[in-house]
Amino acid sequence: MTGASPLTCLEMVARLDDYMDRNLAPEELGRVEAHLTGCLECADEFRFEASLLEGIRERARRIALPPSLLARIHASLARERGDRRARDAS
Repeated sequence: MTGASPLTCLEMVARLDDYMDRNLAPEELGRVEAHLTGCLECADEFRFEASLLEGIRERARRIALPPSLLARIHASLARERGDRRARDAS
């Protein structure tokens, strides 16, 4: 990590979803991880969010989706990722 300033708790929470999805630049990942190492309150929030997400994923794995719906979901997610990357690049 470079000499970037430490994140505040508010900044950390704003990045939490992207951090969990690994949608942050390496420097930002480092800033979030540094904050989580030093802030017990944010680390607890991260553990809660990660646990909740894992529970949702586990339940979702048990649902049998029609192939056409699954294809539409994947296409929509791919478009959203492309849109997000385009916004981040500008």
